[in-house]
Amino acid sequence: MRPWIFISALALSGCASIISGTTEEIAINTNPASATCGLYRQGIKIGEIGTTPGSVTVKKTKYDITVVCAKEGYQQATYLNHSGAAGATFGNIVLGGGIGWAIDSASGADNEYDPVVNLTMAPSSSTAVSSAVPAPNAVVLPASWPVAN
Repeated sequence: MRPWIFISALALSGCASIISGTTEEIAINTNPASATCGLYRQGIKIGEIGTTPGSVTVKKTKYDITVVCAKEGYQQATYLNHSGAAGATFGNIVLGGGIGWAIDSASGADNEYDPVVNLTMAPSSSTAVSSAVPAPNAVVLPASWPVAN
């Protein structure tokens, strides 16, 4: 193998890692504002926003992120932020071959999420307020989700 081919392949590898990195900032807005939101990946909390609007930086992976927001007097709102292929991934496959894609896939750089999440929260009914609304700043998950301590 010629040295220049090897050097070119290395230079092109990991393109998405270089261009977009392995982390991403996600901004969360709620209507009304001042909700507390947790971000969960595979049932494990990976981030929190104490009061919306706000943002949090997450590590990019191939797994989706569930955003769960709560505010007293309102129903809990959720959003599934899908992990999708970043634009640089396709360039990596074409130009860099398997090496570039493998590097980006291992680091998570070939994935991306929706950078802005907007959630509208519905008011709770007056009869269900006491039992359905979590305590202030609490986020309630489905009972089947484990929570890491």
